[in-house]
Amino acid sequence: MGHVSRRAFALATLSTLATAPGVAALPRAGRRGCRPRGSAEMRGVWLATVANRDWPSRPGLPAAEQRRELIAYLDRAARDRLNTVMFQVRPTADALWPSPYEPWSAYLTGTQGRDPGWDPLGTAVREAHARGLELHAWCNPYRIALDTDLDRLAPSHPARRHPDWVVAYGGKLYYNPGLPEVRAFVRRAMLDAVAKYPVDAVHFDDYFYPYPVPGQPFDDDAAFDRYGGAFGSRAEWRRDNINRLVRETAAGIRRLRPGTRFGISPFGVWRNASTDPRGSDTRAGTQTYDDLYADTRRWVREHWIDHVVPQIYWNIGFAAADYAKLVDWWASVAEGSGTRLYIGEALYKAGAAGQPAAWQDPAELSRHLTLAARHPQVRGHVFFAAEDMADDPIGAMARVVADHYGRSAKPPR
Repeated sequence: MGHVSRRAFALATLSTLATAPGVAALPRAGRRGCRPRGSAEMRGVWLATVANRDWPSRPGLPAAEQRRELIAYLDRAARDRLNTVMFQVRPTADALWPSPYEPWSAYLTGTQGRDPGWDPLGTAVREAHARGLELHAWCNPYRIALDTDLDRLAPSHPARRHPDWVVAYGGKLYYNPGLPEVRAFVRRAMLDAVAKYPVDAVHFDDYFYPYPVPGQPFDDDAAFDRYGGAFGSRAEWRRDNINRLVRETAAGIRRLRPGTRFGISPFGVWRNASTDPRGSDTRAGTQTYDDLYADTRRWVREHWIDHVVPQIYWNIGFAAADYAKLVDWWASVAEGSGTRLYIGEALYKAGAAGQPAAWQDPAELSRHLTLAARHPQVRGHVFFAAEDMADDPIGAMARVVADHYGRSAKPPR
């Protein structure tokens, strides 16, 4: 989620869904059309760094220019009366802070491991807080590289020191989630940010086991043979691996910095109802439980995480995955769980070429907020992503702000 790969995936996913879009009739969004809200509401934006998706605009910029660009995004978020920025600080098993575990990100300097001469995460936390914004440290747990060449990684990279931890899949490199030593390492690497900085939350995106590539098995045979004997199937073992990472990360955050929260932004469909009667009325080609081995419903129902931000990246009335039906499903899952529900919104689709007619309407996103306000379990929204918020080609974000964000709001605690 939150990067070039996620954008490409989201577009590709439409081809795996039945394509019969339609737009349900809704009243024009407006302040009087929304249910009253309290003073606390999530208004977030993802700021992606992988492949320089949002920031910095290109690798190798001088530190002062990188800082200027970062501050401009924070200023824009504050100006639009948002209150939270999900800042991607560990995009590909690297770091946007001086980490003892992993190299500096190549997206800063163009060379992985090269010191950029400043501390982006430290600056982001300080400057976000100065503007009344929360800063959530967004990490991708297992992705190592967007290609399969280990030799392109920095010589000190842990993946080069431990090639047995690595699986090449779908043209990328991943840490193997089935190895306990991998789970322990990625947890330490991510929690280093919590130990060093007063981040308001740790945030995972939607990548756990990688999205499946037809005809390509994920090669974890040796790990399964060694560690999977107590499970009835490889799928059960894989889900347990991810469950352990989630529980252990949550415990580590509580131990290091009590009050810092933990949230996850999964793909919007847990399971289709045709697969599981507890699932949503959807016909999605990807199901997180079955394909990414992420039991997102359980994490919410059992309150393993503080908040969940499902990526409901389809328009109202989209036949295979209707925004309205998915908001209703997630609201029912979150009800009574203690896990806060925020909705991930596909701002990047607004006005984008090749998107259905609904996404060419500047009011589509505003209608999303009007619809979601009918559900008291929905406590806010997060928009993908910062560059699209800044560009706003058809004024969709401006419409959201005008219709729904007339006053400032504190993020839910």
